Amino acid sequence: MTTRMMTTCAAGVDVGRDWLDVAIAPDGRGFRVANAPSGVTAMIVRLKRAGVVRVVLESIGGYGMTLVRGLAQAGFEVGVVDPRRIKALRTAEGRRAKTDRLDAALIARFALLMIDTVRPAPSLAAYEVRALSTRRRQLVELAAVEKTRLKQALDPEIAQSCRDMIALLTAERGRIEARLRDRLNADPDTVRKTRLLQTIPGVGPAVAMTLLADLPELGNLDRRAVASLAGLAPHPNDSGVRNGAAHIGGGRPCVRAALYMAALTAARSDRGFKIEYAALRAAGKPAKVALVAIARKLVVVANTLIKTNQQWNRP
Repeated sequence: MTTRMMTTCAAGVDVGRDWLDVAIAPDGRGFRVANAPSGVTAMIVRLKRAGVVRVVLESIGGYGMTLVRGLAQAGFEVGVVDPRRIKALRTAEGRRAKTDRLDAALIARFALLMIDTVRPAPSLAAYEVRALSTRRRQLVELAAVEKTRLKQALDPEIAQSCRDMIALLTAERGRIEARLRDRLNADPDTVRKTRLLQTIPGVGPAVAMTLLADLPELGNLDRRAVASLAGLAPHPNDSGVRNGAAHIGGGRPCVRAALYMAALTAARSDRGFKIEYAALRAAGKPAKVALVAIARKLVVVANTLIKTNQQWNRP
C-alpha cells in the first residue's frame, strides 16, 4: 500500500457552479476550467498528460455530476467523499485558510492518503433514477409543509389555496413516481430485486423503490458496510473505563428514514421481526432504539436476499 501511495499521481477537484479548481498531488500543480462539458474535456486531457490515476471531489450536490461521469468514462479512479472527511484533514494539518485553490490542493492530498475513497461510478441510468427519487422525496416534503399550513390556516381562501397546492403536489408526485417505476422496471435485474425486496415484511413498493434508487450498492456489500451506508450502524463512544452509549449517524438519511418506517410494520409482523422487537423491549431498550435495531436487520436481510437471489422465507 505504501508503494502505491508513493507512486500514484492523484488530483483533487473543488467543484463550484461555474468553475472547477483542480490540484495535482504530489507535485502541487493546479489549474482552473469552466464547469461545462468543454471544461471537463480539457481537464481530462491535462490530467492524462500529467499521469493522474485517481481523482477525488466532495459530494456537494449536482454540480459535479457531469464531471464524475466524464472522469469515469475516461478511465480514472473516481472518489466522491463526504466534505466532513476533507474538513477533518484540514483540521489535522492545522490549516485555517480556505480558498477554492487551497481546497483543491487539500482534496488532492486526501486522494493520495485515502485510497478507500474510490468507488465504481454510477451509470447514467443510475443517476437518472437517483434524480427522480430525490425529486419524489422533495415533493413529499413540500406536501407535508402545505398540510401543516392547512391545519393552521384560519382564512378560508388561504385554506383553499393550501388544498389546491397539496392536490398539485400530489399529482406531480404521482407523475414522478410513474416515471421512476418505468425506469426501474426497464431493467430486468432491478425487477428481480424489487420482487425479492417485497417479500420482506414491512418492505412495500415505496420502500423497495427507495432502496433500489438510493442504495444501488445493495447486494454488493458485507453486512457491516451496508448498515453503515444506510446510516444504521451504531458507533461506539467509549473512553477509558467509561462505556458511552453508541449512536447511529452518517449514511444516507432517505434510506434510513424508509427503513425506519418499514421497521414499524416489521416489528408487528409474526413473519417479520415481532419476536426480535419484543426481546429488545424486554431487555430494556427504548422503543425507538429497538426499531432502529429492526431497521438495521432489514437492510442486512435485504442485502443478503439480493446477494443470494433468495426470497424471505421465515415461516
